[in-house]
Amino acid sequence: MAAMHTLCFEDDRVDQLRPVAVARPAYAITCASFRLVDWLKRLPGTLSGRVRPYLRDVQTLDYGLQAMPAKIGGEISDADGVLLVNARVAPTVDNEATLQRLAKSDRPGVLIDPEDGSLLAARLAAADVASLNDGSSEPLLGRMLSLAMGLAPMDEKLAVFRWPHDIIACHMKSMPESMNRRLEWGNYTETADGVFAGEGVQIGQYAVVDTSAGPIILENNVKVGPFCMLSGPVHAGAGTRVIEHAALKDGVSLGHTVKIGGEVEASVIEPYTNKQHHGFLGHSYLGSWINLGAGTCNSDLKNTYGKINITYGDRKVATGMQFLGCFIGDYSKTAINTSIFTGKVIGVCSMMYGFVTSNVPSYVNYARLFGQTSLLPADVMINTQKRMFARRKVEQRECDKQLIRDMYDMTADERSADPDIL
Repeated sequence: MAAMHTLCFEDDRVDQLRPVAVARPAYAITCASFRLVDWLKRLPGTLSGRVRPYLRDVQTLDYGLQAMPAKIGGEISDADGVLLVNARVAPTVDNEATLQRLAKSDRPGVLIDPEDGSLLAARLAAADVASLNDGSSEPLLGRMLSLAMGLAPMDEKLAVFRWPHDIIACHMKSMPESMNRRLEWGNYTETADGVFAGEGVQIGQYAVVDTSAGPIILENNVKVGPFCMLSGPVHAGAGTRVIEHAALKDGVSLGHTVKIGGEVEASVIEPYTNKQHHGFLGHSYLGSWINLGAGTCNSDLKNTYGKINITYGDRKVATGMQFLGCFIGDYSKTAINTSIFTGKVIGVCSMMYGFVTSNVPSYVNYARLFGQTSLLPADVMINTQKRMFARRKVEQRECDKQLIRDMYDMTADERSADPDIL
């Protein structure tokens, strides 16, 4: 059999993952230190992606995936089998094993989400692919999905992200297994019982570690300051700096080039985000290029100790979770002593002051405590982006500036729904 082609696609439900998947493809969401794209790149054969149009350049430049071919031929030939994978599939160790089985199988079949009927994965045999080479002008992906929906169900399961809170629930459950998987792959030195370090790692004096619930993995050039407390499982990406007196516990996943301080619990933080100062962050997801001012705290538990309901857009969703913090989109910032209430959703490119008692749309100055909620123009955020990138010696590309403009346009509905924005 010829080499298989994997096609990872975003479906129409990806919008439910705002603000997490606004600045990145859904397959690039980190959970328990992995992204779905990490698993997909380990599958045999070739790989391409189908993302929202404004993310096409980002997909190629930042994640190394080419766009899906427009027709049969080239990367997708009549002799190839195809594996379709929904970009919302969670990057768990169990899902990795399932995808490997599907990739090696030559039996066609489909996996449907039992909750909403969306297609999660499908294996198309070579004959299925050949049947699409009929000169039709219909989009190739649409024809593939239509064909797949008619295939026999497969006796497999895939965990999937339907809402942002699923990321935190999955992260908490998957962190121990994901850390063990990293140890199978990686080349680390065990510097203490359960503490695994890459090259150039520095750990300051009087650091306290607890690996009874899982390992601590520090990638290359991580620096841990003195008087820190790390309670596993914890993963810190390359070049991350853990500020003195920081406390990381109960499952923390840090991307590369992060600065982290204060108390952090059961949270995911994407690359290039700063939370340098004191303050609590719990059961939360932070995108990239975020800065939390000194004293910023969030709540992840209701005073009633009840289960948390969360509002996404105009829809209220019962999470079934007792602990749930906030979701902050890329490029957003908080001022000093900002307090974020339980279960709040904060869009991309916004700035917050005082008490955050409601969800925050994208591209706004949010200061309701002072009676002010105003628009943040895209040009302001492009200039801010330029200054932030320069501080990290990152080149600001035209696609980065265009992403700010595109996100502004696509989140206009969030701002139009808020009559208080001036």
